[in-house]
Amino acid sequence: MFSAQLTPLFSNDVLTRVERMRLQPNRRLTNRSRGEHAAGRGGASIEFADYRNYVEGDDLRYVDWNIFARLNRPYLKQYRHEEELHVVLIVDASTSMRSEEKLDRARQLAAAFGVMGLMSQERVSVYGCHVAGENPQIVAPCAGRVQVRRLLASIAGCNAGGDLTIDDAVELVLRLHRGKGIAVVLSDFLTFGDLTRPFNQLYRAGLEVWGLQLLGPSELDPPITGDVRLVDSETGDLLDVSSAADLLGFYREHRLALEAEIAQLCRQRGGRFAALNSSTPLEAVLFDDLSRRGWIA
Repeated sequence: MFSAQLTPLFSNDVLTRVERMRLQPNRRLTNRSRGEHAAGRGGASIEFADYRNYVEGDDLRYVDWNIFARLNRPYLKQYRHEEELHVVLIVDASTSMRSEEKLDRARQLAAAFGVMGLMSQERVSVYGCHVAGENPQIVAPCAGRVQVRRLLASIAGCNAGGDLTIDDAVELVLRLHRGKGIAVVLSDFLTFGDLTRPFNQLYRAGLEVWGLQLLGPSELDPPITGDVRLVDSETGDLLDVSSAADLLGFYREHRLALEAEIAQLCRQRGGRFAALNSSTPLEAVLFDDLSRRGWIA
């Protein structure tokens, strides 16, 4: 018997694997509320909160052995003494993200991170940033596995269109956000702005910065020769280039320098950075690349 696919973002098999995974922050930036991430303080509570699937490495003292005896599957009991991590997902939905599946991959990754947060009883919020002055919030702060379906539907409905730069987008999000945790910024980072200020603001707000740069194959290795006319997808500005092949070396140097700059900005603030090819299958990104880097487990 076949079950209907829960979301167009990815298959039910991928969703099942994602539900068993957890985010791995470098630092313990948590809020005094319920959640899976302990804040390093002692003590325990008898106030039960919820169950979640057992993950290798979890403390066996919290396994509910009665449920294990009935279902032959281990589940962990969660209590109120654990503290809450806020997972803030910032999706660049400007026009440039329409090309080469960049927005598709950004939505998939945001959905995967969001599900991991909800299944771990963390607080999750999602922002789709495209037009200056518009409210970017597409999922208000929520928690609990009962919110998974709503989160997936809201992210799937996030479309690209607009010229809001990612640096301005971060500042817009921080006007609405409250709480410590992780800020996952999914963007091509193709901006003329300076990312130092918004990343500093994220850090001062108590958010560990995770930057995921998504570029298409033609942006990583432009297949152009001769004379070309370039059109800015967001502003419509034109640029005529003669002998473009001669400039490709300079373009690659600039792209790699930008990648190194963003990586340094993230790591200097205790965060993480990864540059991804938007054509790489989601399963390879999640279960191979990001898992190997220690982002998720």
